[in-house]
Amino acid sequence: MRLQPITWDRLTEALADRVLALKAQDGGDRLRIGLDGAQAAGTGELAEALAQALRVRGRSPLVVAAEGFLRPASLRYEHGHQDPDSYVDGWFDTSALWREVFGPLEPGGSGRVLPDLWDPVADRATRSAPVELPSGGVLLLHGPLLLGRWFPFDLSVHIRLGPGSLRRRTPEDQHWTLPAFERYEQEATPQETADVLIRADDPRHPAWNG
Repeated sequence: MRLQPITWDRLTEALADRVLALKAQDGGDRLRIGLDGAQAAGTGELAEALAQALRVRGRSPLVVAAEGFLRPASLRYEHGHQDPDSYVDGWFDTSALWREVFGPLEPGGSGRVLPDLWDPVADRATRSAPVELPSGGVLLLHGPLLLGRWFPFDLSVHIRLGPGSLRRRTPEDQHWTLPAFERYEQEATPQETADVLIRADDPRHPAWNG
């Protein structure tokens, strides 16, 4: 796939314009955008920038981090604290994401989204109040390992780092997750299935498929 160099500012503006042109695939009145990538890829920064660009265009965004929906430590660490397969299969509470984030955005849903569920540091529920996403609003869910789970994204974006870049930009105490991302690349093939692919090996000079 041929990728074109672009600045982050231009990329964000282009993504915002693309979101404005979308219609929800399920016929609802709220959009669901997935921003997928390893922590080192900076999906949260892109989500916040895109949210600001959408606000300027008159749309109401809601940024939700997938890492606010981790499962309890007793389940995450069932096979040890550094098990790559557990990280892929058991760290994220996908059922809760379906129930608390995607469910309320279905046609006829309340629009009241839970912004997070679990505090991994305190290892307890956050008890956050639901946030209402109004009609015409845009959910921006960001985080790792989002694709290949049948989440109903109206647009999916994958920020890809090559193996060398991912290793350099991942803190050493998190290097045990690298085999998990290698498995994810092989099984979910996000670079092929995402609607938008961004290559960010050099964070100053991204490239994308437009």
